[in-house]
Amino acid sequence: MHEPEVNKDLVDAHGLTEEEFTKICEILGREPNFTELGIFSVMWSEHCSYKNSILQLKTLPHEGEHLLAEAGEENAGLIDIGDGLAVAFKIESHNHPSAVEPYQGAATGVGGILRDIFTMGARPIAALDSLRFGSLDDARVRYLFRGVVKGIGDYGNCFGVPTVGGEVYFDKNYSGNPLVNAMAVGVVKHDQIARAQAKIDGATVMIIGASTGRDGIHGATFASEDLSKESEERRSNVQVGDPFTEKLLLEATLEMIKIGCIHGIQDMGAAGITCSSSEMAGGSGTGMELDLDKVPLREDGMTPYEIMLSESQERMLLVAEPGREADVVAICAKWDLNAQEVGIVTTKHDKLVVRKDGRLYAEIPAETLVLGGEAPQYVRETKKPAYIDVVQAQKFDTLPIPQNMTDVLLQLLGSPNIASKAWVYNQYDFSVRTNTIIAPGADAAVVRIKGSQKALAVSTDCNGRYVYLNPRRGTSIAVAESARNVVCSGGQPVGITNCLNFGNPYKPEMYWQFTEAIAGMGDACRIFSTPVTGGNVSFYNENPSGAVYPTPTIGMLGVLEKADHATSAWFKNAGDVIVLLGDDKEEIGGSEYLSAIHGKIGGDCPALDLQHEKAVQDTCLAAIQHGIVCSAHDIADGGLAVALAECCILNFDNPLGAAIKLPQYNRIDAALFGESQSRILLSIASENIDALSALCKSRNVNYHVLGKVGGDRLIIDSFIDVALSELAKPFYHSIKDQMSEII
Repeated sequence: MHEPEVNKDLVDAHGLTEEEFTKICEILGREPNFTELGIFSVMWSEHCSYKNSILQLKTLPHEGEHLLAEAGEENAGLIDIGDGLAVAFKIESHNHPSAVEPYQGAATGVGGILRDIFTMGARPIAALDSLRFGSLDDARVRYLFRGVVKGIGDYGNCFGVPTVGGEVYFDKNYSGNPLVNAMAVGVVKHDQIARAQAKIDGATVMIIGASTGRDGIHGATFASEDLSKESEERRSNVQVGDPFTEKLLLEATLEMIKIGCIHGIQDMGAAGITCSSSEMAGGSGTGMELDLDKVPLREDGMTPYEIMLSESQERMLLVAEPGREADVVAICAKWDLNAQEVGIVTTKHDKLVVRKDGRLYAEIPAETLVLGGEAPQYVRETKKPAYIDVVQAQKFDTLPIPQNMTDVLLQLLGSPNIASKAWVYNQYDFSVRTNTIIAPGADAAVVRIKGSQKALAVSTDCNGRYVYLNPRRGTSIAVAESARNVVCSGGQPVGITNCLNFGNPYKPEMYWQFTEAIAGMGDACRIFSTPVTGGNVSFYNENPSGAVYPTPTIGMLGVLEKADHATSAWFKNAGDVIVLLGDDKEEIGGSEYLSAIHGKIGGDCPALDLQHEKAVQDTCLAAIQHGIVCSAHDIADGGLAVALAECCILNFDNPLGAAIKLPQYNRIDAALFGESQSRILLSIASENIDALSALCKSRNVNYHVLGKVGGDRLIIDSFIDVALSELAKPFYHSIKDQMSEII
């Protein structure tokens, strides 16, 4: 096959700098050919190599007594939860594909993250998604959102994994570049954990699953550049998913792992065969020889370049245990899947060797391609953006106080960022496999682990507006709130995965945001003892109109030692006492109130004392574990009044009102709608007040008795008095009616 001559234009088109090309020539001792250039371009892209972020990521806490795999070591994070069980979990982005082909972009994002989980030997038991879009007034935003929601639902529902939680935010800042972050969680027995390894000389390398086509070629490179008007022409860089094949691949993979016929296995995600083969060999210090004539293809005339870079979905690369190749073939045949020998592992050299038609197309030291190998690692120039001091200097002392607080509450309950997302998650099957204890719509989802008393609490969280105003503290708040969500649901936070969505790292202001966010994440994770188990960096989230808000999405995992500790957010019993843990500082900077009611984005994000936050969370969790908490709900978007309203109406079938007396305050709008951190609403039986008081005193946490549960109205002092039926209208119907075309 004739390959183009490698020249400067071709190098530039592959996203490699002159310095990087020179380094490639030094590694090879010659200039690369076309196929080798493609291999280096994808493996040294930002998406695969993290070349502009890895040195920052190394500053995060990655160690913990329960970690079974270090960040970047395997396909997903792995945490020991006792009883011989481990949890694999990870979150990743599929932003650029979803911006140009929303249905397949979102669907394959779900498929890819699920493969990361079951490649570890873990059966996926839950999926979550964190979504951010522009204003719903924009017809294109509605088109993108409709496609993404349907793509997530169709893939997850067909595959048979419950989509149990996540978040949906709308802001014009995301109009040109939506964020689609997918998370998955799975459970595996310790003796069935699979590794991405290739250590046995002469072992057979096999491809299982779908055939290879031209879809998704250079998808990793596409994810490593800004979106532009020409991005619509890059639809061929978007993979096409098949959830039914993925389900077969899951069952076949877990069966092969169970009977021990696999030595190592790796998902074919970004960069396809190139990534999986180089990572397995490079991570093991071995070589791998591939014969592309044996790769099952679904299109005629595919070149070695195309085969190596294809990101066709639902494929795995595995190394069979010597003598067990027939078992692999038999199990795959049982599940109606391809299983084809395509190469061997060798300890005689450490190169990735690629042949087709008897001709050598690539010979590259495998270790030079992998994360932490010889891919370039950069620390970019940073510059504090000029807007930071301007927005943080804004004061709101003279902001007019609305006359009717009930009207403000109703407006906030109907705003797209606060209103119920049931109109989204009701399109997902969140009860398949019958493990879901707390479904979407609560602080965190809770999923039981069958055959055990344990359960998992999982949450995703990030307020991009906070991070925009104060990247370091805003990211600490994202970690704190995701932990608070897990705690309010009864879980002990044990680790995080992250999806770091930022702009172009070559712009000093963007890179400053990134480095500050990493520092804030590290600050918080050290306090909460939640090591970073892995995740994804997604740069270049900008378009000709500008960059998105810096959005470091946090996926938090929590463990409930007893599933019956699962706690939901809504009020349960008339007569229960409503208690506020923590103190209000009446902060409205960066709040939904300031944005939705006054049309302002400014001020500083709320203050955060991480030690105090940890004490509040520990108090709440201890109270839940002592069995004295009937409901728990964190105070976040919309402040105290919105949180109280949600506690009243989240249980749609049995809403319960409340009568509240506010503690001392200065500005009533800030007291009702401010978003001060480290606050949790509890409802408890009156006889348990003394027990809660003792728990608070032992941790130096203030608490305030606000009122009681009961009736069919929410009454807050003399400022708000409204029927629950009136609260429910904007919360459940305003956005649903606006988006009726989606449902």
